[in-house]
Amino acid sequence: MEKLGYYNGTYGPLDEMTVPMNDRASWFGDGVYDAGPCRNYHIFALDEHVDRFFRNADALKIVMPVSKEELKDLLSRLVQKMDTGNLFVYYQVTRGTGTRKHTFTEGKGNLWITFTPAEISDGHTPIQLVTTEDTRFFHCDIKTLNLIPSVMASQKAKEAGCAEAVFYRPGGRVTECAHSNIHILKNGILYTAPTDHLILPGIARAHLLRACSALDIPFREQAFSLQELFEADEVIVTSSSNLCLRADQIDGIRVGGKDYALYNRLREYLLNEFYLKT
Repeated sequence: MEKLGYYNGTYGPLDEMTVPMNDRASWFGDGVYDAGPCRNYHIFALDEHVDRFFRNADALKIVMPVSKEELKDLLSRLVQKMDTGNLFVYYQVTRGTGTRKHTFTEGKGNLWITFTPAEISDGHTPIQLVTTEDTRFFHCDIKTLNLIPSVMASQKAKEAGCAEAVFYRPGGRVTECAHSNIHILKNGILYTAPTDHLILPGIARAHLLRACSALDIPFREQAFSLQELFEADEVIVTSSSNLCLRADQIDGIRVGGKDYALYNRLREYLLNEFYLKT
């Protein structure tokens, strides 16, 4: 199968799948999701992604319809039905199905899964960025379906010919990107925003910090400003879709390009980890 969709026990070609209009995703975006890459039919960092998925569902008091092990088994079985083993694996759970009302629908949530062909970037080609003030809600640490601010920021980036949008708060604190985490290298040290309620604690971010530890590269989980972003030796963007990218332009201004060797050590480590485990 080229693209696969799954909904509450039924699966088939993604374009042929349907869901009830009364699924709470339709009314409120009332759910959480997670996603990650798959290579050679091996889903990368599956335990970490599933743990976060369940943790986020618990934070919203959504009743999961499966256990962690059942979900991992299901994903592992479904991936074998695909024509290619290089995929983007997405899954979400919504609070359930019921007539629109703000109070919770009782019972178990609805499980959605999709598999679509995808390749991750090797990180050689730099990307371009734009900045946008971070006016999202203050639960950025939960991977909910309420993604309108990220959708609007992503559209701004697209219209500017950029790959991502960088969020910043009033006062200039850089938080994250529309669907990625952002970090900087300065004087041989990697800086990344702390995992407070203003950013999503990305799985790829965690792997980046482990890479720093393995390579004896010092890192600090410390907020940095727009000015520090523009003055960084390198600007690094990480996500489960593309594990390690560098930016060479933000808002049309050249950035980074001062410590490619250090960036490349991290890039090679993360890509090697991905290739070895998939």
